[in-house]
Amino acid sequence: MKRTALPSGNLSEILKSCLPHDHARQVTSRYYIDHVMAGDPKPRVVVDLGCGRGDSVDVFRKHASDVTWVGIDIGDSMEAQQRTRRDAQFLYYDGWDIPLADASVDVVYSHQVLEHVRDPSFHVGEIARVLRPGGVLIGSTSQFEPYHSRSYWNYTPVGFHALVEDAGLTLEELRPGIDGVTLILRTFLGRPAHFSKWFPNGSPLHTLIDDWAQREKKRTWLVNLRKLQFAGQFAFCVRRPS
Repeated sequence: MKRTALPSGNLSEILKSCLPHDHARQVTSRYYIDHVMAGDPKPRVVVDLGCGRGDSVDVFRKHASDVTWVGIDIGDSMEAQQRTRRDAQFLYYDGWDIPLADASVDVVYSHQVLEHVRDPSFHVGEIARVLRPGGVLIGSTSQFEPYHSRSYWNYTPVGFHALVEDAGLTLEELRPGIDGVTLILRTFLGRPAHFSKWFPNGSPLHTLIDDWAQREKKRTWLVNLRKLQFAGQFAFCVRRPS
Protein backbone atom coordinates (compact mmCIF):
# COMPACT_ATOMS: atom_id res chain seq x y z
CA MET A 1 0.00 0.00 0.00
CA LYS A 2 1.35 3.41 -0.97
CA ARG A 3 1.99 6.22 1.48
CA THR A 4 0.41 9.45 0.32
CA ALA A 5 2.30 12.70 0.77
CA LEU A 6 -0.30 15.17 2.04
CA PRO A 7 0.17 18.90 1.46
CA SER A 8 2.36 20.59 4.01
CA GLY A 9 1.23 23.64 5.96
CA ASN A 10 -1.67 24.38 8.27
CA LEU A 11 -4.90 22.43 8.57
CA SER A 12 -6.84 24.59 6.12
CA GLU A 13 -4.23 23.95 3.41
CA ILE A 14 -4.24 20.19 3.99
CA LEU A 15 -8.05 19.92 3.95
CA LYS A 16 -9.00 22.73 1.56
CA SER A 17 -10.05 20.39 -1.26
CA CYS A 18 -12.61 18.59 0.93
CA LEU A 19 -14.12 21.46 2.95
CA PRO A 20 -17.68 22.20 1.73
CA HIS A 21 -18.60 25.70 0.63
CA ASP A 22 -22.38 25.28 0.45
CA HIS A 23 -23.29 25.08 4.15
CA ALA A 24 -21.72 24.34 7.54
CA ARG A 25 -24.57 22.48 9.20
CA GLN A 26 -23.84 19.57 11.52
CA VAL A 27 -24.78 16.25 9.88
CA THR A 28 -24.84 12.50 10.45
CA SER A 29 -23.89 9.74 8.01
CA ARG A 30 -27.52 9.80 6.82
CA TYR A 31 -26.68 13.03 4.99
CA TYR A 32 -24.54 11.19 2.47
CA ILE A 33 -27.08 8.43 1.92
CA ASP A 34 -29.55 11.07 0.79
CA HIS A 35 -26.83 12.69 -1.31
CA VAL A 36 -25.64 9.65 -3.26
CA MET A 37 -29.12 8.16 -3.67
CA ALA A 38 -30.33 11.38 -5.24
CA GLY A 39 -27.84 10.86 -8.07
CA ASP A 40 -28.70 9.84 -11.61
CA PRO A 41 -28.37 6.98 -12.20
CA LYS A 42 -29.01 5.79 -8.67
CA PRO A 43 -26.57 3.26 -7.20
CA ARG A 44 -27.66 -0.32 -7.84
CA VAL A 45 -25.63 -2.29 -5.27
CA VAL A 46 -25.14 -0.97 -1.74
CA VAL A 47 -23.24 -2.62 1.12
CA ASP A 48 -23.66 -1.60 4.75
CA LEU A 49 -20.36 -2.78 6.20
CA GLY A 50 -20.85 -3.17 9.94
CA CYS A 51 -24.60 -3.14 9.47
CA GLY A 52 -25.63 -4.09 13.02
CA ARG A 53 -29.41 -4.37 13.13
CA GLY A 54 -29.63 -3.51 9.43
CA ASP A 55 -31.77 -0.42 9.81
CA SER A 56 -30.10 1.49 6.97
CA VAL A 57 -31.88 -0.69 4.42
CA ASP A 58 -35.04 1.33 4.99
CA VAL A 59 -33.24 4.59 4.27
CA PHE A 60 -31.76 3.32 1.00
CA ARG A 61 -35.03 1.73 -0.12
CA LYS A 62 -36.83 5.00 0.51
CA HIS A 63 -34.83 6.38 -2.39
CA ALA A 64 -34.88 3.26 -4.59
CA SER A 65 -37.15 0.36 -3.68
CA ASP A 66 -35.28 -1.99 -6.02
CA VAL A 67 -31.78 -1.28 -4.72
CA THR A 68 -29.70 -4.37 -3.95
CA TRP A 69 -28.76 -3.85 -0.30
CA VAL A 70 -26.36 -6.23 1.48
CA GLY A 71 -25.61 -6.02 5.19
CA ILE A 72 -22.28 -7.39 6.45
CA ASP A 73 -21.09 -7.70 10.05
CA ILE A 74 -19.04 -9.93 12.32
CA GLY A 75 -20.91 -12.74 14.01
CA ASP A 76 -20.38 -11.62 17.59
CA SER A 77 -21.34 -7.99 17.03
CA MET A 78 -23.63 -6.92 19.86
CA GLU A 79 -25.71 -4.87 17.42
CA ALA A 80 -25.94 -7.68 14.86
CA GLN A 81 -27.15 -10.07 17.56
CA GLN A 82 -30.05 -7.69 18.20
CA ARG A 83 -31.19 -7.99 14.58
CA THR A 84 -34.71 -9.35 14.03
CA ARG A 85 -35.49 -8.39 10.44
CA ARG A 86 -35.44 -10.93 7.62
CA ASP A 87 -36.31 -8.72 4.63
CA ALA A 88 -32.77 -8.22 3.29
CA GLN A 89 -29.56 -10.13 2.61
CA PHE A 90 -27.22 -10.37 5.60
CA LEU A 91 -23.74 -11.86 5.58
CA TYR A 92 -21.34 -12.58 8.41
CA TYR A 93 -17.59 -12.27 7.93
CA ASP A 94 -14.38 -12.58 9.91
CA GLY A 95 -13.82 -8.83 10.21
CA TRP A 96 -11.05 -8.92 7.64
CA ASP A 97 -11.78 -10.19 4.12
CA ILE A 98 -15.02 -8.76 2.71
CA PRO A 99 -16.88 -11.70 1.10
CA LEU A 100 -17.60 -9.90 -2.19
CA ALA A 101 -16.01 -9.84 -5.64
CA ASP A 102 -13.65 -7.14 -6.84
CA ALA A 103 -15.31 -4.00 -8.26
CA SER A 104 -18.82 -5.27 -7.51
CA VAL A 105 -20.31 -2.51 -5.32
CA ASP A 106 -21.50 1.03 -6.06
CA VAL A 107 -21.70 2.27 -2.46
CA VAL A 108 -20.14 1.09 0.79
CA TYR A 109 -21.85 2.63 3.80
CA SER A 110 -19.90 2.73 7.08
CA HIS A 111 -21.78 4.26 10.00
CA GLN A 112 -19.52 4.62 13.06
CA VAL A 113 -17.58 1.45 12.23
CA LEU A 114 -14.00 2.50 11.46
CA GLU A 115 -13.17 3.22 15.10
CA HIS A 116 -13.92 -0.46 15.86
CA VAL A 117 -11.72 -1.96 13.11
CA ARG A 118 -8.51 -3.66 14.28
CA ASP A 119 -6.48 -2.83 11.16
CA PRO A 120 -7.92 0.29 9.46
CA SER A 121 -5.46 0.23 6.53
CA PHE A 122 -6.37 -3.34 5.60
CA HIS A 123 -10.08 -2.62 6.10
CA VAL A 124 -10.10 0.43 3.84
CA GLY A 125 -8.01 -1.46 1.30
CA GLU A 126 -10.72 -4.13 1.19
CA ILE A 127 -13.35 -1.44 0.66
CA ALA A 128 -11.30 -0.04 -2.22
CA ARG A 129 -11.11 -3.55 -3.72
CA VAL A 130 -14.88 -4.16 -3.78
CA LEU A 131 -15.86 -0.67 -4.98
CA ARG A 132 -16.45 -0.20 -8.66
CA PRO A 133 -14.49 2.57 -10.36
CA GLY A 134 -16.44 5.72 -9.54
CA GLY A 135 -18.04 4.04 -6.52
CA VAL A 136 -18.17 5.74 -3.14
CA LEU A 137 -17.51 5.04 0.52
CA ILE A 138 -19.81 7.14 2.69
CA GLY A 139 -20.45 7.24 6.41
CA SER A 140 -19.06 8.66 9.62
CA THR A 141 -16.47 7.90 12.28
CA SER A 142 -15.19 9.19 15.62
CA GLN A 143 -12.67 11.87 16.46
CA PHE A 144 -13.34 12.74 20.13
CA GLU A 145 -15.42 9.84 21.45
CA PRO A 146 -14.75 7.91 24.67
CA TYR A 147 -14.27 4.15 24.56
CA HIS A 148 -17.42 2.27 23.54
CA SER A 149 -18.29 -1.22 22.25
CA ARG A 150 -14.71 -2.44 21.68
CA SER A 151 -13.53 0.73 19.96
CA TYR A 152 -9.84 0.88 19.03
CA TRP A 153 -9.30 4.28 17.43
CA ASN A 154 -10.30 7.90 17.02
CA TYR A 155 -9.38 9.72 13.79
CA THR A 156 -8.40 13.28 13.04
CA PRO A 157 -9.55 14.60 9.65
CA VAL A 158 -5.90 14.62 8.52
CA GLY A 159 -5.34 11.03 9.65
CA PHE A 160 -8.52 9.93 7.90
CA HIS A 161 -7.43 11.78 4.75
CA ALA A 162 -4.12 9.88 4.74
CA LEU A 163 -5.84 6.55 5.45
CA VAL A 164 -8.17 6.67 2.44
CA GLU A 165 -5.64 8.22 0.06
CA ASP A 166 -3.14 5.46 0.92
CA ALA A 167 -5.77 2.96 -0.25
CA GLY A 168 -5.98 4.66 -3.64
CA LEU A 169 -9.23 6.45 -2.85
CA THR A 170 -10.02 10.16 -3.05
CA LEU A 171 -11.47 12.06 -0.10
CA GLU A 172 -14.09 14.30 -1.68
CA GLU A 173 -15.75 15.84 1.36
CA LEU A 174 -15.82 16.02 5.16
CA ARG A 175 -18.62 17.45 7.28
CA PRO A 176 -18.82 17.91 11.07
CA GLY A 177 -21.00 15.69 13.24
CA ILE A 178 -21.89 16.22 16.90
CA ASP A 179 -19.31 18.30 18.76
CA GLY A 180 -16.71 16.53 20.90
CA VAL A 181 -17.50 18.28 24.18
CA THR A 182 -21.14 17.22 24.01
CA LEU A 183 -20.22 13.67 23.02
CA ILE A 184 -17.77 13.30 25.90
CA LEU A 185 -20.24 14.78 28.38
CA ARG A 186 -22.91 12.37 27.14
CA THR A 187 -20.70 9.40 28.02
CA PHE A 188 -19.66 10.88 31.38
CA LEU A 189 -23.32 11.32 32.38
CA GLY A 190 -24.26 7.76 31.43
CA ARG A 191 -25.79 8.48 28.00
CA PRO A 192 -28.98 10.26 29.11
CA ALA A 193 -31.71 9.98 26.49
CA HIS A 194 -32.12 13.71 25.96
CA PHE A 195 -28.57 13.94 24.54
CA SER A 196 -29.75 12.08 21.43
CA LYS A 197 -31.26 15.29 20.11
CA TRP A 198 -27.75 16.70 19.60
CA PHE A 199 -26.73 14.13 16.96
CA PRO A 200 -28.80 15.43 14.01
CA ASN A 201 -29.08 19.04 15.19
CA GLY A 202 -26.75 21.86 16.14
CA SER A 203 -24.98 20.64 19.29
CA PRO A 204 -23.95 23.31 21.85
CA LEU A 205 -20.33 23.95 20.84
CA HIS A 206 -21.21 24.03 17.16
CA THR A 207 -23.96 26.56 17.95
CA LEU A 208 -21.31 28.76 19.58
CA ILE A 209 -19.19 28.44 16.45
CA ASP A 210 -22.18 29.45 14.32
CA ASP A 211 -22.64 32.53 16.50
CA TRP A 212 -18.95 33.40 16.09
CA ALA A 213 -19.14 32.89 12.31
CA GLN A 214 -22.18 35.14 11.97
CA ARG A 215 -20.67 37.85 14.15
CA GLU A 216 -17.30 37.77 12.37
CA LYS A 217 -18.80 37.12 8.91
CA LYS A 218 -16.69 34.01 8.36
CA ARG A 219 -16.81 32.07 5.11
CA THR A 220 -18.62 28.73 5.04
CA TRP A 221 -15.56 26.57 4.42
CA LEU A 222 -13.83 28.15 7.40
CA VAL A 223 -16.83 27.43 9.65
CA ASN A 224 -16.67 23.79 8.53
CA LEU A 225 -12.97 23.72 9.31
CA ARG A 226 -13.50 25.12 12.81
CA LYS A 227 -16.29 22.62 13.53
CA LEU A 228 -14.20 19.73 12.22
CA GLN A 229 -11.43 20.69 14.64
CA PHE A 230 -13.79 20.08 17.57
CA ALA A 231 -16.16 17.46 16.15
CA GLY A 232 -16.73 14.31 18.18
CA GLN A 233 -17.70 12.57 14.95
CA PHE A 234 -17.42 13.56 11.29
CA ALA A 235 -19.11 12.37 8.12
CA PHE A 236 -17.30 11.65 4.86
CA CYS A 237 -17.67 10.98 1.15
CA VAL A 238 -14.79 9.07 -0.45
CA ARG A 239 -14.58 7.95 -4.09
CA ARG A 240 -12.70 5.28 -5.99
CA PRO A 241 -11.31 7.03 -9.07
CA SER A 242 -12.94 6.05 -12.35
